[in-house]
Amino acid sequence: MLNRIWLAFILSAFIYACVGTVFGQDIAIFQRIIEAIFDMAKLSVDIALGLIGLLAFWLGISKIAEKAGLITKLARLMSPVFRVLMPSIPANSPAQGHVSMNLAANMMGLDNAATPLGLKAMESLQQHNPHKDTASDAQIMFLVLNTSSVTIFPVTVFMYRAQAGAAMATDVFIPILLATLASTLAGILAVATVQKLPLFKLKPLLIFAGGFALAAAAVSYLLTMSATQLADISSFWANFLLLAFICLVLAVAGVKKLAAFDYFVEGAKEGFTVAVQIIPYLVAMLVAIAAVRASGMLDGILSAIRWLVVLFGGDSQFVDALPTGLLKPLSGSGARAMMVETMNTHGADSFSGRLSSVMQGSTETTFYVLAVYFGSVGIKYTRHAISCGLIADVAGITSAILVCYWFFA
Repeated sequence: MLNRIWLAFILSAFIYACVGTVFGQDIAIFQRIIEAIFDMAKLSVDIALGLIGLLAFWLGISKIAEKAGLITKLARLMSPVFRVLMPSIPANSPAQGHVSMNLAANMMGLDNAATPLGLKAMESLQQHNPHKDTASDAQIMFLVLNTSSVTIFPVTVFMYRAQAGAAMATDVFIPILLATLASTLAGILAVATVQKLPLFKLKPLLIFAGGFALAAAAVSYLLTMSATQLADISSFWANFLLLAFICLVLAVAGVKKLAAFDYFVEGAKEGFTVAVQIIPYLVAMLVAIAAVRASGMLDGILSAIRWLVVLFGGDSQFVDALPTGLLKPLSGSGARAMMVETMNTHGADSFSGRLSSVMQGSTETTFYVLAVYFGSVGIKYTRHAISCGLIADVAGITSAILVCYWFFA
């Protein structure tokens, strides 16, 4: 599946560029594509090398937490849910704890912290994978949970809206929460359908969903605060909890008289190996995405969508925000740039400005996550991971449009 998608990206970009040259007399289009490919190839290496320090630190802390038994305790706490979502993972396996840590970091919006934790979780899941070059059911579920990206504090979106002059930068908070929840549920249902998981018997999942709803209600008062206040509160709690976890791990290791420093170094060594290992996967995926963007094919798709919507008498104002939604599965930075451009062009408080903000916060960069996470453990055959991840993306984008029409139209 990944091989076909990769070839389709590059070949379709070339064909679209040829058509643009013949009919649009754009003789510089191939130069733009080549420059974009070279720039993205360099950026891919920079991204991977930039992760070395974070990976080394977090994998070192994770190694201490694992040796101290904290990962096992966290896994035991989450085992009722994972027993149904990931039935192939043994009860109380450290992999469940690593997955829980990554999902918690994603919910808190700790992007930099979530990535190394996610790579560690994928490595732990790989230990239970009987076919090392093929994604297991548990790994696919984990990846889709990541790409659907339930985020309680989308602070980055709020700050960009504040910088763009939004009257109330946090007014997209509930729409983002609803859209990302829809994305997550769609992803879980898609994977569960393919893997034939008995979700209708999953009482723990219902409890989890209820707890998430209560958490969402508890933080709804943040809508009355400015983006700066919200950022300060979120940053305080996120950093406090993160540092508290690190200190807890070290304190438990001290009480148990473990060789914490030695275990940290042992785990940190893995960080360098993982960072180097993901470079080929990042280069392959990101250069294909760069070719699609530079060829102008994305703009052509948007024009076609707008024409169809108008043809059938629909409201086409949502199309102005679609570049953010269409780019989000492909490029996080590209989608963020499109969000900022949409707000600058149409206004932060315009319908398209708000919708682009909700789209930015509703899903994760599917192909980037897939390339990095699966690449870190050498998986070549992704099975239904891409299709289920894209189902979650479509659900998130569609929900964002519907919710924004409900709230802001």
